[in-house]
Amino acid sequence: MSLKTRSAVQVTRVESGDQEDFVALWRQSKDAEGHSGEQIDRALRDGRLTRSCARSDVRIYLACIDSEPVGYSIVMSGPVSALHDTLAVWLDVLWVKPGKRQRGIAAALLNTVAAYAEHIGAPEVVSCVPASSRDANRFFARLGFTAVVTERSTTPAALRRRLAGPEFSAVSDAVRRRRSLRARARESALVK
Repeated sequence: MSLKTRSAVQVTRVESGDQEDFVALWRQSKDAEGHSGEQIDRALRDGRLTRSCARSDVRIYLACIDSEPVGYSIVMSGPVSALHDTLAVWLDVLWVKPGKRQRGIAAALLNTVAAYAEHIGAPEVVSCVPASSRDANRFFARLGFTAVVTERSTTPAALRRRLAGPEFSAVSDAVRRRRSLRARARESALVK
């Protein structure tokens, strides 16, 4: 009878100039999220990852099992908000390779994040979780993360349109009615 043992997860900080394994894993994560190869290459050419690794307020941690990169986290340190001086560690990204999940990798990365928060005296760890990701929200809720705010975003152009006043609202209503009529026409065509 053979016993299955878990290999230990090793988490290390990605330093500037030592990013090769992280970049390969980052590429995989972006590909899994549906980004095009051109978008990924452009981000690398623009030096976004290199600049992030060099920033003093950003830390990137790489998790490996048996020298194979299997997950990473990107954290930033800074105040909770512009009006409060309370320092927080912001967990911007936590990603584990599909097929390697449920092996304690995320827990190892989060332990490292918690240790970093304690090291710099940050009383809070804040996670940036997409509202549309039910699994991620449940995962963080199980770990004791609570919803504090709801962030909403829009484009400057959309905001200006909404702020334009009643004359824009009339146009919006007309566009909405036209779209509704088109949708009903398509539905009735499908029914016939």
